[in-house]
Amino acid sequence: QVQLVESGGGLVQPGGSLKLSCAAAGFTLSRYFVSWYRQAPGKERELVADITSGGDTLSYAAFVKGRFTISRDNAKNTVYLQMNSLKPEDTAVYYCNAVWLVDVHWGQGTQVTVSS
Repeated sequence: QVQLVESGGGLVQPGGSLKLSCAAAGFTLSRYFVSWYRQAPGKERELVADITSGGDTLSYAAFVKGRFTISRDNAKNTVYLQMNSLKPEDTAVYYCNAVWLVDVHWGQGTQVTVSS
């Protein structure tokens, strides 16, 4: 079955850290440009970070720059999002997206809640 599966979300206090994983099943993730998006209640989905297939080019939204790090392990068919110094406004469902040519995959999302 071809799918992307996110994991690693949860409840964390402000200032804490979480590491999200996006694992591909049924296809080779190393070919794909991968992005993390998030969607908070009542808001539109927004781009958080992305990484090229080779992992040589990374980009971040201004609101996470310096706090979040995207990385990939192609041998494990997985992309990660390390989130540090979390803020309540980072609360959202986080989604993984993979694109290669016209082939697009979305994961089901993982909830991240930052609250004391």
